[in-house]
Amino acid sequence: MAGKKINTWLKLGLEIGPVIAFFAAFTRLKDQTVTINGTEYGGFILATAGFVPLLILTTLILWRLTGRLSPMQVATLVLVVVFGGLSVWFNDERFFKMKPTLIYLLFAGILGWGLMRGQSYLALVLEDAVPLEHEGWMILTRRLTAFFGGLAILNEVIWRTMSDAAWVNFKTFGLTAAIFLFFMAQGGVFKRYGIEEKDGR
Repeated sequence: MAGKKINTWLKLGLEIGPVIAFFAAFTRLKDQTVTINGTEYGGFILATAGFVPLLILTTLILWRLTGRLSPMQVATLVLVVVFGGLSVWFNDERFFKMKPTLIYLLFAGILGWGLMRGQSYLALVLEDAVPLEHEGWMILTRRLTAFFGGLAILNEVIWRTMSDAAWVNFKTFGLTAAIFLFFMAQGGVFKRYGIEEKDGR
């Protein structure tokens, strides 16, 4: 069931606001430590501890305003709560850094399973917003499945070989830019298989 329409900027702020807040908090706290009950917590863990409840709050607001959440939003929230919580509980940033890997592997696995069944699960989510012919959806889904797999590998390489600051920059800006560029590069698919474009000729 379609959700209620809300202001585009408000929706964007609720979706990416927590990520920007995490980046700002880490930038401010990265060289600081706080001792709680005899345990020292670095800036990365402190930023994570703030990010988790903020994402819960903004997701609940988004759900309240629109009346629905996408499967991607729900899966992201669950994994953030679980792995962000584990990072804070065990004072180990590796759990949170692995979270994007698991998210992208999950999305790639779901889309890949659909492809093996001759279906595009991507179409089930986006066909109302982007009407495409079946072949167009299959092409786009195959490409997105490979793209998510590549992002999962890239995230693993970066967090295991680079600094915390490099990973935070990658997560905040690199992933966002990569997704934007991916969909920009699919213009040929949208033009060739877009139902509206063909009907309007």
